[in-house]
Amino acid sequence: MQLSPSVCIERTHSGLEFISINSRQCKAKIFLQGGQITEFTPKGKLPLLWVSGDETFSEGKGIRGGIPICWPWFGQHENKDFPAHGFARTHVWQADEVHETENEITVSLKLPMKQIDSTFWPHQSSLRVEFILSEQLEVRLTTCNLGNTPFSYTQALHTYFPTDDINNTRVTGLQGAQYIEFGQGPYQQSDVVGFTRETDMVYTQAVAVQTIETPQGMISVSRENSRSCVLWNPWIEKSKRLSNFADDDYKSMLCLEAANVLEDAVTLEPKQSHTLVTTIKWLG
Repeated sequence: MQLSPSVCIERTHSGLEFISINSRQCKAKIFLQGGQITEFTPKGKLPLLWVSGDETFSEGKGIRGGIPICWPWFGQHENKDFPAHGFARTHVWQADEVHETENEITVSLKLPMKQIDSTFWPHQSSLRVEFILSEQLEVRLTTCNLGNTPFSYTQALHTYFPTDDINNTRVTGLQGAQYIEFGQGPYQQSDVVGFTRETDMVYTQAVAVQTIETPQGMISVSRENSRSCVLWNPWIEKSKRLSNFADDDYKSMLCLEAANVLEDAVTLEPKQSHTLVTTIKWLG
C-alpha cells in the first residue's frame, strides 16, 4: 500500500507489517508492532541503527534492535508478572499520519489504548510517536493525560547503535553525570566511557548531547525533556541468555537511550502532556 511517493506499507515473511521509506534523504523501516523503527540509513552513509541477525520478527515479541519504545515503565515492573519495559513495545500501533515534503518525511503512529489491559495501566491517556526522517532521525514520544487524576511513569527510547568493534568504541559527553550500575551507586562519571565488560549504567543529570566514537565514524545522540539516559552492552555471558541475540552480537552494538527514569520519572497532571525527544545523526 502506497502512503506517499516515498512511503509504502510492506510485510515481513513472518507477517509483520512495516512502513518502508525510500526517499532522497534516507531509507528506513518502521514496524507497526511496537511502533518501532528498525532501519535508518541516510543516503550515502552507513546505517545508524543495529538489528540482530538472529531477530525473527515474531508476532507479540519485542524486536531486538532499532529503537524499542519502553513505556510506561522502564526495566522490570515491581509486579514480576508484568512485561519487562512495559507493553508499548509489543502491541500493534496504528499509522496515524504521513507527511512528505522535499526535505523530510514525518510518520506518526498512535497506540490504541482501548486494547491495553487496564490491569497494566488503569489511567486515561494517549501515546503517540513521530518519526521525522531526513539526513538525521528525530523521534518524538508524546504522552497525554486525558483523565482527571495525575499519574507517573518512566520511559526510554532504547536505541541500538552499530559499531564495527566494541573494543574500539567510546562514548563522550557523560563526564560529570552520576550513574547507577547494577543497582549500586550513585557514582560519578569522571572519564570517557569505554567497553571492557558488561555495561548497564543509568545516568542522571546528564547533559543533552553525547557522542559515540566508533571505527566507522562519530554519531551524535541528543535528547530533549530528558535528564537521564541509559548506556548498555550485555558483553559475553549475558549475550548467551538473551533472546534473538547471537553470542557474539555484543561486539557490534551498544545502546544509548534517551530516558526518564529514577528521579527523572514523569508525573503528568490532568490534561498535561510530555514529549521525550531523541535525535541521531552521523557527524561529518
